[in-house]
This record gives sequence, structure tokens and C-alpha cells, in this order.
Amino acid sequence: MRTRRVRILFHRLLLVALILVVAVAIGGTGVAQSAERRRRRMESPDVDIVRDVIYKRVNGRDLRLDIYSPKSITHPSPVILWIFGNRWSRGSKNHPPPRNLMGRGYIIVSVDYRLSVEAPFPAAIEDCKAAVRWIRANAATYHFDPDHIGASGHSAGGHLAALLGTSGGVAELEGGGDNLNFSSRLQAVCDMSGPSDIVRFYEDVSNSSDGMAPIAKSSIEQLLGGSVEQNRAKAIAASPTTYVSKGDPPFLIIHGKNDKTIPVSQSELLASKLKAAGVPVTLIVDDNRGHGVGGPAFAPEITSFFDKYLKAGSAN
Repeated sequence: MRTRRVRILFHRLLLVALILVVAVAIGGTGVAQSAERRRRRMESPDVDIVRDVIYKRVNGRDLRLDIYSPKSITHPSPVILWIFGNRWSRGSKNHPPPRNLMGRGYIIVSVDYRLSVEAPFPAAIEDCKAAVRWIRANAATYHFDPDHIGASGHSAGGHLAALLGTSGGVAELEGGGDNLNFSSRLQAVCDMSGPSDIVRFYEDVSNSSDGMAPIAKSSIEQLLGGSVEQNRAKAIAASPTTYVSKGDPPFLIIHGKNDKTIPVSQSELLASKLKAAGVPVTLIVDDNRGHGVGGPAFAPEITSFFDKYLKAGSAN
């Protein structure tokens, strides 16, 4: 009887193990299929896509980007660097760039950068600057207009886009690598829900009882490689507000008033400093939104902004 019970138990455990293996296999396939579906959704008869172009090699790692160009392009076109966001610690260039700018004469470059789980600040901004330099160095090959380059991103991507915009010419954030004879300056920035003052952001979430606060605090610590108390100089260096000056490119800043992840005060502070420095800035605060801004709802404002500052005949 005991032997029979042992056999029954063994067979039950074996069945459970088989079910788990099948579930993992199906789940893994589902994730792969989901990523492939996202890539396919970006396919368009009006857009040529060049994927996985290496723009930088660092510590034995290849960093890559994807290029979305208008079909049959024959002349230099303005470029928008799309920077994905997800707490600086996850995500990839496969996160779809804005569709509304495709087919309107823009080349979109979606870029991978070193995540904070791999390398803390200033790795990510060094990579983004290297991507801008690469764009200029390869302008003739891909029909990039090297004089009209913008950047856009949401959340952590918005932070990196804003930091690119305000830190043009800051040698300490350029990093090493190729194409250092080319500039990493931008001509326009669209920052959606990005933090701008890392010290103040850290203090706000440290004193907050909101459910998202611990996640935000942990993300900042991972970005810096430790707490702000231990890395205050890094936190200041990672803040777009630190470098605001009159020569910065025009900014469009979009933020939800009910954002529980990154306080709207972060965008208000950046807009205030840019305005005081004489930089053209438009701040849109949506009273009905939280952290999820951008997308089709703001397509007219975003397109109009980039048209003004990146299209032929613009002042920049």
C-alpha cells in the first residue's frame, strides 16, 4: 500500500513538472511572438527599416540602433532620436517609436543604451551622445540632415532626451569611443514625463507615502549606483536642470498633472529654468492624465513642434 502511494505521488509530481515545463515553453514563445508582433506593427509600405546597426562598442558589447526612413528617400531629412524609457533599467529599442512622425519626412532612429542594471550613470547618457555623433558621422550614408537632429522620449527616456538637450558641449558626459570630432548637440527636444532634478526627485519620493514611491527611489539608486546621499555629485550631474543655458535647443515638455510616478513639478521646474534662460519652451500639463502621456492624443502638438524647429527653413 505504501509503495502504491509513493508511486501515485511520484506520478503526480511528474505531471506537475511536465505542466510547468509546457507553461514555460508556451510563455517563452508568447513573449517572443509578442516582441515579433511589436516589430511587425512598425512595418509600413511607406517606411524603410534598417535594424540592428552598430553605433558603438563598449566593454566588448555592441550597442545598436534601428533606422526608420521615408520610402525612397533621396535628400537629407531631419532626424529624431527616439529614447525608450522604463526606469533606466529595462526595455530596448524595439519599444515602438512614435508612428505619427513616420511618413511625415522624418527619419526616426530608435536607440539601445546601457541599462542601469549593467552600468550606472553616466553610461546611458554617454551612449545617447554617441548615437547623436554617429548620426552626424553617417549622414551621407543614410540621408540624415546633420544640422537638424531632435530627441524625444518618455519617462526615463524623457530624462535622457532632456539631458542631451541641456548638456550639449559638456565634455564630462561625452564618454569615449568613435566620432568624437562630431557634435552631440541637438536642435529640438520633446520630453514626456521625464525627471529633471534628480536630487529633488529623490527627496520627494523618499518622503512620499505613494505606492509608486519605493519603486522610483530604487530606480534612482540603481541609476546612480547608490543613494543620493552617497552620490550627490552624480545626482546633480545627472539632472538636466544643472546645465540649462541660453544656448539650449527649444523644448516641448508634456506631463500629466496626476502623475504618481514622476511629479509634474519636475517638468514645471525644468520649464521654468529654460524660460528664465531665454530658451524657447512649451509646457503642456494635461489635467486628466497620469504618467502615460504622449501618443496619438498629443500628435498634433509634437509634430507641429518638430516641424517648426527641424524642417527646412527653421531657425535652428
